Amino acid sequence: MFRVEAESLEEYFGFDTGRKTELQKLDRLIRSSAPELKRYFHRGTPAAEHGMRFKMIGYGKLHYQSARSEIFVEWPAVGVALQKNYISVYLSVLKNGTPLLASYAGTLGELRAGGNKFSFRSYEDLDALRLASLFAEAEQIFNSDLRHCSLAHGGTKTLRAR
Repeated sequence: MFRVEAESLEEYFGFDTGRKTELQKLDRLIRSSAPELKRYFHRGTPAAEHGMRFKMIGYGKLHYQSARSEIFVEWPAVGVALQKNYISVYLSVLKNGTPLLASYAGTLGELRAGGNKFSFRSYEDLDALRLASLFAEAEQIFNSDLRHCSLAHGGTKTLRAR
């Protein structure tokens, strides 16, 4: 199983030297097109707690209530994760009740897309203008009303301020 062993943003960016440049390019695009989605290192949830375990680069922090407990779990509005053979981008933002990504799927130059995420191998394969539009719209929705955010793997949850 592929697992990123990092404890900070710096370590995450440097974990896979072959894809460091890809992560940096995507990071620059996200931060320039959605500057209010503050970047942070998402550590994943500990094994004994509810939530997603994997580490990633997060942009815009929200908390959702786990379906199986009273605990609020941290999750990014936009997350970027290294996978074994590609990089995945997760979007926890809805537009008119459906994942925002649905209105962009097939136009980003992505390798694959589904529901709330898309994956790619090379940043050069992506349409940077479409991506910038996607991230800017995600930021606008995130800032307007957290009820338009959702947990990727469990539908809309009770949310609280970031």
